[in-house]
Amino acid sequence: MDHLPLTSPAAAAASLSPSQGGGGRVLDAYKTALATAASAAAYAVMARSMARELLPDELRAAARWCAAAARARFGRGEKERHTIVIRHQFDTGYSENHLFDAARAYLATRIDPRAMRRLCLARSRTKEPNGSGRWNTLLCMEPGCSTVDVFDGVEFTWASVETGGDDKKKGKGGGGNPRESLELSFDAEHTETALERYVPFVMSTAEQLQLRDRALRIFMNEGRSWNGINHHHPATFDTLAMDPALKQSVVDDLDRFLKRRDYYRRIGKAWKRGYLLYGPPGTGKSSLVAAMANYLRFNLYDLDLSEVRLNSALQKLLIHMPNKSMLVIEDIDCCFDDAAASRKAVKAPEPVDDLDMDPDYTSDSSDENWAQPGFAPLKPKGITLSGLLNFIDGLWSTCGEERIIVFTTNYKERLDPALLRPGRMDMHVYMGYCGWEAFKTLARNYFLVDDHKMFPQIHELLSAVEVTPAEVSEMLLRSEDVDVALRILAEFLREKRLRAVFGC
Repeated sequence: MDHLPLTSPAAAAASLSPSQGGGGRVLDAYKTALATAASAAAYAVMARSMARELLPDELRAAARWCAAAARARFGRGEKERHTIVIRHQFDTGYSENHLFDAARAYLATRIDPRAMRRLCLARSRTKEPNGSGRWNTLLCMEPGCSTVDVFDGVEFTWASVETGGDDKKKGKGGGGNPRESLELSFDAEHTETALERYVPFVMSTAEQLQLRDRALRIFMNEGRSWNGINHHHPATFDTLAMDPALKQSVVDDLDRFLKRRDYYRRIGKAWKRGYLLYGPPGTGKSSLVAAMANYLRFNLYDLDLSEVRLNSALQKLLIHMPNKSMLVIEDIDCCFDDAAASRKAVKAPEPVDDLDMDPDYTSDSSDENWAQPGFAPLKPKGITLSGLLNFIDGLWSTCGEERIIVFTTNYKERLDPALLRPGRMDMHVYMGYCGWEAFKTLARNYFLVDDHKMFPQIHELLSAVEVTPAEVSEMLLRSEDVDVALRILAEFLREKRLRAVFGC
């Protein structure tokens, strides 16, 4: 039977000594590596500090961009994402964040109900200034849901998040109520697009939605202030009885105007547009004004110049008009007749003991009035054309933007040429007699017909007589039966043609 040899303690110690020496070498190597890493880190920190002090910001930004591009090209993992948090309310107070409301209104037009499992449907009642109310319906995301929107080829992810409600806030008196916020996420490389283009696009779209849904109002001047009521004129470009080519040119001009804010600023002009509507009475000038207001969703400001005594009062009225509004002056050819006659009839001032000053009078060089010691200033009988032109095309024209100015007249030839030049009345629109296309629009509006056996006869009569759309509408209103109404119109046109031929 074999036995293992016994080893003495001294021999065992001698046999272990080589392994202990190897462990010491490993420990020394580990210490050296730590010292080297610490030295490298110190040098890196020192190099970074020197770079911040010595290298310009542009060069450091370029280096960061190159590093990010290298990571995106050769690195692994997903792209870097940035997130913008849009809170319902600010943390420092109780004021609401208007960007949150704008984003929610915008997303309501982008949400696909069929693609989302949970949706929030809200319905609110808006009170109008006249006391009436209307209901608004809004579709929005529930907290925890998200949707994707594409803008100029870039994907933006919107998510609804609910925060708050923890015990810490309850203890501090915050109430612990959860607060909703929206998070906008995108690739880091599209940060500039998000901040400078996408967010302004969301705001402008929401503003357009608000203008579209609001109730339009029409304002009339009384003294130096405006009084308004709701405006429910049903006229639209689809129902307007006028030449289709001319109608489309007006629509195109309005669309071009709305898109040119930056263009007007670049060329140094006030962002406004002037339209002169002229033609015989009853040709639809007022209906065109209403259709323009409904199309733009602009409030109307109907200015009665006979109620304005001074140019300064006119200026006060006009500068209190908000942006995105339409100024309308009807029958502009009649507005300055009385004022001109009164100026011709003015006599030299007589001395007075007690100056009977008009309490509303303010010194205005364009009023063409003067005062001397012992003489009362002449009370003006109306405003001057120069005062009106000053607002349309002068220094006062820049007190607002995105405004439409519309003048109407039955007699264009009576107007001062200074009023007609481009820059004041940019587009002249002739509202003529009822043509064939205008009649077909009226027939479609009244009877929902595009053809009838009497159409050829009426077509021939319309080409032989001058009749206004208002006259045609009156004939069509006399019966709800299309056959009867068209016979009445045909008889009216034949009588009008006979009177034209025989002069009776």
